[in-house]
Amino acid sequence: GLAYFSEVPVVLFNIQRVGPSTGMPTRTQQGDLLSCAYASHGDTKHILLFPATPKECFEYAADSFDIADRLQTPVIVMSDLELGMNEQICDQLVWDDKRVYDRGKVLTSDQLEEIEDYGRYQDVDADGIPYRTYPGTNANKGSYFTRGSSHDANAAYTEDGNVYAEVMDRLARKFKTALTYLPEPEISDMKKEKLGIVFIGSTNIVIQEVLDDLGKKDLSLDTMCIKAFPFHKSVKTFIDNHDLVYVIDQNRDAQLKSLLKLESNINEEKMLSIKNYNGVLITAEVIKQAILDSMPNLLKTSEASA
Repeated sequence: GLAYFSEVPVVLFNIQRVGPSTGMPTRTQQGDLLSCAYASHGDTKHILLFPATPKECFEYAADSFDIADRLQTPVIVMSDLELGMNEQICDQLVWDDKRVYDRGKVLTSDQLEEIEDYGRYQDVDADGIPYRTYPGTNANKGSYFTRGSSHDANAAYTEDGNVYAEVMDRLARKFKTALTYLPEPEISDMKKEKLGIVFIGSTNIVIQEVLDDLGKKDLSLDTMCIKAFPFHKSVKTFIDNHDLVYVIDQNRDAQLKSLLKLESNINEEKMLSIKNYNGVLITAEVIKQAILDSMPNLLKTSEASA
């Protein structure tokens, strides 16, 4: 909450395991989605990245620092124990030593000299992201300010309700701007199927087996692997374009489905949750059987609406 409100870049890695409390420390789960998306008290929203392969874990680990600096906010990389602890064959991990890191809107001493009225939390570009300085950049201008209590555009303490609301609205604008920097979902859409599967993270491991098994029964589904929160518009479009999507949740409380409903204004009737929370990676058999078991009800619904 402090980093979110004072707008300090920070990167956290959550290798999700079974909770609550100590839970099962050597077992996997995806049960921290809601607690991480809204971590802290008050109106708080955090950037989440969902790597689905070891290679993406490697790449997102680097990208997350650029994103945090650009947005001046916490970024949480949401892996899980299936990815974090087990051995897998993956594409070669290649690092570019020439990579230039993007620190975002950081003012130099010369830039500060040219600015007549610098304010740490001014929204100059109307994208919700203010300009910042490093400590010691300029002896006379641009003193390093950060404040976790309510503040105005110049980082001065205030309890003016209108000023506070303006800051909160700007932070909401920044959250929308974040989409510019976040990876888009990986979608397989044949434009003709009525059913789809939505998932994140290590669930990716079993999806192809699910599709192959259902294909033997002449049942085809489109798929979408979500890579980040906030959700891109294509996430809602994918769900809206299908009669029903199966949301794979490796937790008890259908947290991915809940997050989709809360943040994307999606009709809940279009989503059916398939849940698994026994501490091991959900299997293709569990997903396949849940989809097949839902077929009679889908047929009844279709006949009733015809």
